[in-house]
Amino acid sequence: MASPIARQTYPETSLPGSLDESELMTGEAVSLDLRPTGFVLRAAGAIIDFLLSIGIYLLAVLALGTPLVSGALDDATRAALNIGALVFCVVVIPTAVETITQGKSLGRLAIGARIVRDDGGSIGLRHAFIRALTGVLEIYMSLGGFAAFAALLNGRSKRVGDILAGTYSQNERVPRLVDVPLAIAPQLAAWATTADVARMPDALARRVSQYLRQAARLTDESRDRLGHDLVNEVARYVSPVPAAPTIDLLTAVSVVRRDREYRALQLEGDRLERLEPALEGLPHGFPDRG
Repeated sequence: MASPIARQTYPETSLPGSLDESELMTGEAVSLDLRPTGFVLRAAGAIIDFLLSIGIYLLAVLALGTPLVSGALDDATRAALNIGALVFCVVVIPTAVETITQGKSLGRLAIGARIVRDDGGSIGLRHAFIRALTGVLEIYMSLGGFAAFAALLNGRSKRVGDILAGTYSQNERVPRLVDVPLAIAPQLAAWATTADVARMPDALARRVSQYLRQAARLTDESRDRLGHDLVNEVARYVSPVPAAPTIDLLTAVSVVRRDREYRALQLEGDRLERLEPALEGLPHGFPDRG
């Protein structure tokens, strides 16, 4: 068990409400948690799409090379058709597939990803065409070298086509949440009745929840280190900060925050229920023509 955390002045971390790179602030000031696809997954999906495009092109070349087709075409026409087949496989097909499926492809279906705009919306023909056109250079001509170099230098693993088109790869496979029963430790029961727990940023609250779900599977060193870092951030929204073990403190803060927000929602629902007759009723003497 981690050692109790003494009351102290905690260092400044991120500003309250600040967004990390995986979050998006909508026009209604709502923070959306959009997870970019990691570099390794993007590479795996790109390899699948690359092999599929090359396979289709090779099939087209073999079809053009059959005696029946090649005998009816001269060399210039056959060369033009080969170039047309190449353009069709590496530009037209990817553009059409991404436009119709709104950012999907066979490789991205396999890894659970989708290409979206930087604001989280679905891509259109323009975005898909820019990505496919730049992909000729950074994926096919360089065998993925340019794309990998750009993705490694970008926080969202964007390749050059994504930067020019204003898109990125969003991870759509969310791990299944495991419910962990949370209860306040007996030594913190009195503190919980009077503690002032302010609203924490959603990203920080999610990190605390993930830590509490995974704490049992972490090593002692990792659990203590991650827990201490989280306490340093959570302490800015809690007053007073009790002297308690890391897991007990984070659990108590989560339970207090959960219970108070649940009670607030219940009170709001009760008020709306009492106001429902006045909101839905007709004025005195007004005929009901519905």
